[in-house]
Amino acid sequence: MKNYKIILFIAAVVLSPGMHANITLPDLFSDHMVLQQESKVTIWGWAKPNEEVRMTCSWDQDKEYRIKVENHGDWSMEIETPSNGGPYQLLIEGYNTIRINDILIGEVWLGSGQSNMEWTPAMGIDHAKEEIAGANYPEIRFFTVHTISAGTPQQLLRGEWLICTPETMKDFSALMYFFGRELYKELSVPVGLINASWGGTPIEIWMPESRIRGDRLLNQNASLLKPVPWGPVDPGVAFNSMIHPLIPFRIRGALWYQGEANVGYPDQYARALKALIESWRASWGYDFPFYYAQIAPWAGYGDDNVNGAILRDQQRLALNLIENTGMVVLSDIGDLENIHPGNKQDAGKRMAGWALHHDYGFTDRACSGPLLSTCEIADDMIILDFDHADGLTARSTNTPAFEVLDRYGTWVEVEARISGDHVEIDIPDGGAWGVRYAFRNDAHPSLFNDAGLPASCFEIIFHPDAEKK
Repeated sequence: MKNYKIILFIAAVVLSPGMHANITLPDLFSDHMVLQQESKVTIWGWAKPNEEVRMTCSWDQDKEYRIKVENHGDWSMEIETPSNGGPYQLLIEGYNTIRINDILIGEVWLGSGQSNMEWTPAMGIDHAKEEIAGANYPEIRFFTVHTISAGTPQQLLRGEWLICTPETMKDFSALMYFFGRELYKELSVPVGLINASWGGTPIEIWMPESRIRGDRLLNQNASLLKPVPWGPVDPGVAFNSMIHPLIPFRIRGALWYQGEANVGYPDQYARALKALIESWRASWGYDFPFYYAQIAPWAGYGDDNVNGAILRDQQRLALNLIENTGMVVLSDIGDLENIHPGNKQDAGKRMAGWALHHDYGFTDRACSGPLLSTCEIADDMIILDFDHADGLTARSTNTPAFEVLDRYGTWVEVEARISGDHVEIDIPDGGAWGVRYAFRNDAHPSLFNDAGLPASCFEIIFHPDAEKK
């Protein structure tokens, strides 16, 4: 009996995890993954302190990377990636051996936000059956981060890389798929798409809590958020568990589609979006491009009929606060009866237009609809100038387009005329204290450029003390 106990003790010691801890990796590093091309990418994981971790890449077999694990048990190494190609293999050795197979080198993009980013073809999009059947792109890969919240920054996350097939595409972000498909068709390189989104969530949960608490106005807005049954509203809790564990995985850029959950308190959205983008870029350590969708018109945003427009205008104003950003206007392809428009094809294609124009050298490709640049009053006339206004034209709609705020605080519908790349409005008898365009929750645009892209809504108040009714 005594010998038996000794044997059990020796076996327990030998098999103890502390004796020969295996190398472990985040789920991001697994078969079928895509790494950003022509970059220094970081590979990281965990192992026993003082264990030597060795790594070789099949695209550069003559080079071996080595590191001794520090006392906290984590390690990371930077490796260089070539131009697009694959499939490759990554070999990581220590007390155990890990082989990661079928690695592609190409372009990696992160997408985040709420339900319109999360929305899958299986949930219902235009022409879903045909789009799903045609989704055979083995060089497009998907990684979906599981929806989970946490009160502190996390290291681990759940997910897996999947090859794009009809079966996998139908349950992946539709907008990201159409974005990635457009990149793949134009660039002919592998594309890796990471989706970290959660339906119904406000922007406050997607940045570090410290960015909210350290800003009086953002903290004030966050305190107004009410608990909801479909997701968290506490600042930072999705960043901690769904964004932080991705850092510093090398990405080419980020896509964002969110705002519907902030329509109740829209006035500080530009400030919040600026804080989110700055915090992500600071976390990754470089200023990657960030492209976002302006929320689409929807009749259900409330009785005031303007909160949705205020938030869209805040998204427009954010462009002037943050460099290396772009905004996709979706007003012409929204669905007034559905907060989840079915046309994710054009939404993804317009997102891709920004990336192709600014990041991949397709400078002749239009990326934006008309954006208000200046507003001036001259000779009893309001003159509105626009960027991205080549071929500025008007299309008839059933909703009023331009309104002027008169001296009595009333918004009055007015006629407007196009002259080159600007719009002229005669000041009515009631004077002009402000001007706005397509400023209703359910407004469809009437102003387009020659690329067929719509103008963003806007509101300009000339006299800050004007009382709007």
